[in-house]
Amino acid sequence: MLVKGSFDFLGLNYYTANYAANVPIANTVNVSYSTDSLANLTTQHNGIPISPTTGSNGFNVYPSGIRSLLLYTKRKYNNPLIYITENGISEVNNNTLTLKEALKDPQRTDFYYHHLLFLQLAMIKDGVNVKGYFAWSLLDDYEWNSGYTVRFGIVFVDYDNGLKRYPKHSALCVLTWTEPVVATSFNRSNFPADFVFGTASSSYQYEGAVKEDGKGPSISDTFSHKYPGRIIDGSNGDVADDFYHHYKEDVHMMKELGMDVFRFSISWSRVLPRGKLSGGVNKKGIDFYNNLINELLSKGLQPYVTIFHWDLPQALEDEYGGFLSPHIVNDFRDFSELCFKEFGDRVKHWITLNEPWTFSLGAYDQGGLAPGRCSKWVNEACEAGNSATEPYIVAHHMLLSHAAAVKVYKDKYQSSQKGKIGITLVCHWMVPYSNQTADKKASKRALDFMFGWFMDPLTYGDYPHSMRILAGNRLPNFTFEQSMLVKGSLDFLGLNYYTANYAANIPVANIVNVSYATDSLVHLTKQRNGVPIGPMAGSTWLSVYPRGIRNVLRYIKRKYKNPLIYITENGMANVNNGTLPTKEALKDHRRIDYHYRHLLFLLLAIKDGVNVKGYFSWSLLDNYEWNFGYTLRFGIIFIDYDNGLKRYPKYSAMWFKKFLKK
Repeated sequence: MLVKGSFDFLGLNYYTANYAANVPIANTVNVSYSTDSLANLTTQHNGIPISPTTGSNGFNVYPSGIRSLLLYTKRKYNNPLIYITENGISEVNNNTLTLKEALKDPQRTDFYYHHLLFLQLAMIKDGVNVKGYFAWSLLDDYEWNSGYTVRFGIVFVDYDNGLKRYPKHSALCVLTWTEPVVATSFNRSNFPADFVFGTASSSYQYEGAVKEDGKGPSISDTFSHKYPGRIIDGSNGDVADDFYHHYKEDVHMMKELGMDVFRFSISWSRVLPRGKLSGGVNKKGIDFYNNLINELLSKGLQPYVTIFHWDLPQALEDEYGGFLSPHIVNDFRDFSELCFKEFGDRVKHWITLNEPWTFSLGAYDQGGLAPGRCSKWVNEACEAGNSATEPYIVAHHMLLSHAAAVKVYKDKYQSSQKGKIGITLVCHWMVPYSNQTADKKASKRALDFMFGWFMDPLTYGDYPHSMRILAGNRLPNFTFEQSMLVKGSLDFLGLNYYTANYAANIPVANIVNVSYATDSLVHLTKQRNGVPIGPMAGSTWLSVYPRGIRNVLRYIKRKYKNPLIYITENGMANVNNGTLPTKEALKDHRRIDYHYRHLLFLLLAIKDGVNVKGYFSWSLLDNYEWNFGYTLRFGIIFIDYDNGLKRYPKYSAMWFKKFLKK
């Protein structure tokens, strides 16, 4: 009775996890505490570690374990008051590293980020009574039998130089990254009644069936087969998710999750195999999209249709260079009108182009997307191209193509079909690298060169002044008639938001190697003084920066007359880890946290008066991620590429289902 109840709180130290295997026969010869449990503890299963290793033998990184242990303690021990009194990770003390390198401890930063995430879930979702968290340790220290061979601190101790202290990157990151949770009972009811939720996709990334039922080749087909070395895993979209044959199953999953809408794109070369009306319409391609639209509507989902998502017919690339030529404008208009005629009686939201910035930059400045053009000095793999001129030409023709499609829709179809038409642009938030005026101006220029490049003409009829000055005569001019056609040519804006960058001023222009990327006189980086702007996702370009979605939306409201906006893409990738069992791969708590926090800041933006009416997660399914191939997974549904493309809902899908429940 003296021992029972003899604490006001429990201090819990959590570091790692083990596999436990039954030992069927007791050791009756060499008996010890270790043998009494009849359990063999190991950190491997069939030779595969339970999780990444650390500097300490037997300590593996297993963040979900902290939540599991807290839940266990709550259930078995009457939910005591708990403080996490130790949690941390070591690296080996490597004396050959320079001090600058020794302060870079990304594994520790990642360790704390994920453990704090699962700790938060235990508190908010599971009701565990945790009131504090202590990192082990502030300083590198003497680690018992390991001596000074490992370092646990968030502050580096220089044992060879008077024990001087230096903050590691982890000391600076975690508090910066941890956004406060402002709503614990957060769900769709917090949003306006007419706000819609769904997922987004694109034809080449999803459909597969690239040679079936009369489909013609696209530049994406050609690029992935001709240049497999430019795709990280050498793969292609020949099969992708085989959405062409699985769409009914996938639409059913959307319905089960409580989605309202689905965004997909039409493969230009599936409906017009030669790119032009004169080359013939492929009825089977038309039938597929009619069947998809009808299936969506039968399940209560509204289609949001993108007309062009980067898979230009190869025939048009061969004939006149695709978007490098003004001939594309009429062909795109004709393709768009065909879509309006065939599908517009049921499609009420049209998106002409997806991310013209990414297409212009990736395909014509960097050479990483089809057709893979750029200056040789930018990318040795590029066989042709000019990074100083072609991105601007392509973007110009894309804007004119968009405007032509909008005009024909408004002139001939909108009054009878009662739909809306817009465009989808991508924008990263740009944070000044410092408080210096030059860096603040650089952040504005960065927004001009990424977002204003398209949004300024769409709102005001011409490119941003900063681009006119810095790109000079390489930036095409609009005629008066073209300017008037482009200006105001959207009923809504589709906004894709993923991440943020630091923007630092470049004081002197590069006059030798000129390109779109150098024209802005801005250096974009994910780090400042070695500290990342946010936790890295599986994609090298994507740092998690949830508050940025609110910042971008407020910026658009102020500068571009508060247009009607749909968030047409928002999501994060994890690396495709082929060693994980499917059961483990479905545990994507970090994706849940990503969407949760972005939706919180989106709601705050709505309260700021931003006119946002919908949110589309990228993406429903894991899919083919362009030059990253299948090395990344963005989906809330897991695709088993090794087992017939079977679909399995991840934890994030179940979170959305609960979030969306009416």
